[in-house]
Amino acid sequence: MEMKPKDTVIANARIVLADRVIEQGWLALADGRIAGIGEGRAPAGAEDAGGDLIMPGLIELHTDHLEAHYVPRPKVFWNPVAAVISYDGQLATSGITTVFDSLRVWREDGAEEVDGRAGVLAAAITTARDSNLLRADHFLHLRCEIPMPSVVEEARELIDRPDVKLMSLMDHTPGQRQFRDEVKLRDYYRGKGGGMTDAELDELFARRFDYQKKYAAANMREIVALAHQYRIPLASHDDTTEENVADAVRDGVAVAEFPTTLEAARGLHQAGIDILMGAPNVVRGGSHSGNIAAVDLAREGLLDILSSDYIPSSLLMGALQLPAHAPSISLPAAVRTVTKAPADAVGLTDRGEIAIGKRADLIRVHVAGSVPVVRSVWREGGRVA
Repeated sequence: MEMKPKDTVIANARIVLADRVIEQGWLALADGRIAGIGEGRAPAGAEDAGGDLIMPGLIELHTDHLEAHYVPRPKVFWNPVAAVISYDGQLATSGITTVFDSLRVWREDGAEEVDGRAGVLAAAITTARDSNLLRADHFLHLRCEIPMPSVVEEARELIDRPDVKLMSLMDHTPGQRQFRDEVKLRDYYRGKGGGMTDAELDELFARRFDYQKKYAAANMREIVALAHQYRIPLASHDDTTEENVADAVRDGVAVAEFPTTLEAARGLHQAGIDILMGAPNVVRGGSHSGNIAAVDLAREGLLDILSSDYIPSSLLMGALQLPAHAPSISLPAAVRTVTKAPADAVGLTDRGEIAIGKRADLIRVHVAGSVPVVRSVWREGGRVA
């Protein structure tokens, strides 16, 4: 929901810059940009922030939470435009002003939920954007399940959209990466809405083993080539072994999403690849899949970016909790993991920090005990929440 930018001054705020915090400062916004930053007494007529934090709007590179709005119950498909608007409102009130909507780019025989519906959701996002109904700035992140037979064809259908700004290379074949422990993968599917029987899981796993053997190698080459052709940044997914790291380096990956082992994270870091971990992992204190904890990587200096993944409110909460988990991480450094670092990783140089000339994408945050509350949101200087 775009609001017409206006000149605004925000005062009496703790302003989180990229490298320090102004404990009592003010900001001036003009023409959708940050026009002034000061300490102490503000110009007359300023809006009083009541001592709350003023931070850059959060930047989310990987969230598939739109799926929960589109399919709120098994086999229940909501109006896709209404789902996008509801999802967008939740993002904004969570402090997210730029989002990469992660869409599943694959079909799988017998699969329910949202497999194969990336085109429907991409079209709904366009409709909502063109109708001026969105609060956040939306881009697309194409999640490509490499072993699936139709993944290249489906990626080609979407890749020339101007809002496609990230592609990820995924392989959820049982017994590797996120689910090296096949028992955990079985537990995951049993726990999903509707559940699956052992016989159904046996059939699913056998099919996925077959797909991986037949299609993965060729599909990987074609998807990587497509990304390079269209100059779209690539993300790897669930890197686990030295071989996975070598593949990421070979493919020119910019971001490694959710590495599962310390070994992989160290190799990725040494290769100069940004490491993205889940903010729910930080808030919960560990991975729901039993893999490496995000805070352990943070303590090792191996965490660059946080993602809310499946719960938007975790992004702000996880970032603000990082300094308590890893004392070497300052508040500005923690905030960079959800603002400047993700922006830099995908080439969004106009946002992600509070600096003169940057977009006035800002949030006002009040911290109540251990829970942050987003009180105001500005996108390009216009209040959207």
